[in-house]
Amino acid sequence: MNFKGWESYGLLFLVIAVMIIIFAVWRFRNRRRQTFMDDMEGHDFEYFCAKLLKDNGFIEVEVTKGSGDYGVDILAEKDGVTYAVQCKCYTEAVGVKAVQEAYAGRDYYDRMVGAVMTNQYFTAPAVNAARKLKILLWDRGYLEDMIEE
Repeated sequence: MNFKGWESYGLLFLVIAVMIIIFAVWRFRNRRRQTFMDDMEGHDFEYFCAKLLKDNGFIEVEVTKGSGDYGVDILAEKDGVTYAVQCKCYTEAVGVKAVQEAYAGRDYYDRMVGAVMTNQYFTAPAVNAARKLKILLWDRGYLEDMIEE
């Protein structure tokens, strides 16, 4: 048997092992951390978001009634700008429907700005729709930043 060249296989094996370790560490560090937000029921999440807005300088923060709210869960104001906010406490990414609800609710309540707040992130179609309809998207990272302030 000719063992010539086995050294290169050993090096290849070492490189692959290091790549697998790097990938495993990266996945571990970047996996979504579950927080208290993820355990809330929808109505509790709305009140949590309302308090978060108040804590961040919004005034006249009001949680709308549960049904017939025309796609808006919170009405608020900051620096003379009025907001209509849709809240979504989901286990998956938030889609276009939430953006459409915020858009309709913004106009129904005659607010200047529409927004969607979520404990998750948004799908690409939701981001595109929000850009087109001029709806703010406040995702998990944005909420975490608001909590820290």
